[in-house]
Amino acid sequence: QVQLVESGGGLVQAGGSLRLSCAASGRTFSSYSMGWFRQAPGRERELVASMNWSGTMTYYANSVRGRFTISRDNAKNTVYLQMNNVKPEDAAVYYCNVASGAPWDWGQGTQVTVSS
Repeated sequence: QVQLVESGGGLVQAGGSLRLSCAASGRTFSSYSMGWFRQAPGRERELVASMNWSGTMTYYANSVRGRFTISRDNAKNTVYLQMNNVKPEDAAVYYCNVASGAPWDWGQGTQVTVSS
């Protein structure tokens, strides 16, 4: 059984930075494309960034391109999301999961709150 544990969220001022982490246990995720998703109140969960298994290909939603950077450390079964120049509209619960196909069990997520 795969367990995904997200961390690193918190309160950040608009224009500030946060680094989110997601640790996977129970399965080696090195062969999977991994993604960061977010869900704001009243909105559907959306994919904001993904990276293929080798780290050679990335995808970013238009809303975060140029501000967020996804990275991964397969040896640590961990994927990261560096969030720079955070905007109020980035406020949401952030989750990681496989970027395509049937999702693994969702973790609790990590809350990002942005003060303006």
